Amino acid sequence: MNSDALEKFGFLLGNWNLEYRIPKSSFSEVRSEKGSGSFKKILADNYILLEYSTESGSEAKGIFAWDDKVRIFRYWWFENSGSFASATCDFIDSKTLAMNWHDNLFVQTFSKVNRNKVVMKMQYPSILGGHDLIMEVIFARK
Repeated sequence: MNSDALEKFGFLLGNWNLEYRIPKSSFSEVRSEKGSGSFKKILADNYILLEYSTESGSEAKGIFAWDDKVRIFRYWWFENSGSFASATCDFIDSKTLAMNWHDNLFVQTFSKVNRNKVVMKMQYPSILGGHDLIMEVIFARK
């Protein structure tokens, strides 16, 4: 495992209050929700575990792992509904983790605003060019 690669997750590690903002789109009606989550190193610090839950009862876990062969992070996501997915991801700078999901066209980013705030955005390609916002989650450090 490349421990230098995992150090890039430093701004995400810790416990977070979550505020979900979901605009109207072809995927969802407008809604909002609150939850909590955490990022932590696991299994001899070789992986990063993301865990979260929402007030409505959704729960999920995700595992980030460095793939030294292709020099990119891999991600596996599982939720209590039975859904699961995978993505590849990497840091585009010291404050932004970008993810491409394998089974759909979603693009997701985690962007550091400051030490105590991170914004996650899930976007989908727009017919007009660029991407439409599907979901935004504000992470506020506990």
